[in-house]
Amino acid sequence: MLYMIFSIVAYLVLAPLVGGFLAGVDRKITARMQGRVGPPVFQPFYDVLKLIEKEDITVNRVQDFYILCFLVFTAVAGGIFFAGESLLLVIFALTLASVFFIIAAFSSNSPYAQLGAERELLQVMAAEPMELMVAIGFYMVIGTFDVSQIIQVGAMPLPYLIGIFLGLVYILTIKFRKSPFDLSMSHHAHQELVKGMTTEISGKTLAMTEVAHWYENILLLGFIFLFFVNGTWWGALIGVVVCLLAYFLEILIDNSFARMKWQIAFKSAWVVTIVVGVTNLLVLAFV
Repeated sequence: MLYMIFSIVAYLVLAPLVGGFLAGVDRKITARMQGRVGPPVFQPFYDVLKLIEKEDITVNRVQDFYILCFLVFTAVAGGIFFAGESLLLVIFALTLASVFFIIAAFSSNSPYAQLGAERELLQVMAAEPMELMVAIGFYMVIGTFDVSQIIQVGAMPLPYLIGIFLGLVYILTIKFRKSPFDLSMSHHAHQELVKGMTTEISGKTLAMTEVAHWYENILLLGFIFLFFVNGTWWGALIGVVVCLLAYFLEILIDNSFARMKWQIAFKSAWVVTIVVGVTNLLVLAFV
C-alpha cells in the first residue's frame, strides 16, 4: 500500500515536470531541424504560468468543467498505471479522459473546435484497438493485466510482442498529435484549424489542457517501457533509452511529413493493427 501511494504521488508530481521538459526539448529539436534557434527548453513551463495568470475568457462554464475532467481522468489513468494496477483499467480511464476533451470542444459551438472534435473522435477510434491489443498481448504472454506483475517477470516481453510493439509505436504519432496525424489539433500555431479543439480555450483552462497532455505523454511512454522490463536494472535502463528514442522518432516524423487526410490516418491505423497486432496475437495463440 505504501509503495502504491508513493508511486501515485511521484507520478502526480514528476510526470508534468518530465512531460513539460520533453515538450521543451521537442520545441528545441524541432527548431534545430528547421534551421532556427528555438525557445528555451523550459518555455512550456513559462507558457503555462503565463496562462494561469491570464483572465479566463470562456464560451461557457461547462467547457471548463469538461477540461477539468480531462485533466483529472488523465492523471487518474497514469496513477493507476504507475501504482501497478490493471492495464485495461488504465486504457478505459484514458479513453474516458479523451471523451471529456471531445465533449469540451463540442460544447464551445465553434466550427473550428467542433471540426477538431470530430477529427479527435476519429483518431480515438483509429488508435484504441491497438491500445487494447497491448493489454491483451501482455495478458497472453504473462497471464495478467497487472502492471506490478508484468514488471517483475524475469523475461523481457518484447520478443513475444514485437508486432504489438511496432503497432504501438505507429499509433503514438496519433496519440501525440503529431504530423502527419495532427488532425484534431496541433501544438504548432502555424497549422490550420487555428489549434483545432483548443480554439475557444484560454487562460487557466488552456493551462490545464497542456498539463493534461504532459501527463498523457508520460503515460504513453510508460507503455513503451513495459516491453523492456525484466526485473533488472539494465532492463529498466534499456526501457528508458527506448522511450527517449521513440519520442525522438516522433519528433523526426513530425518534421518530415505534411498533414494527411483523416481517411489515411483511420485506414492506416486499422491496417497496422490488423497486420501486426492481430498477427502477433494469433502467433501467441497457436505457437
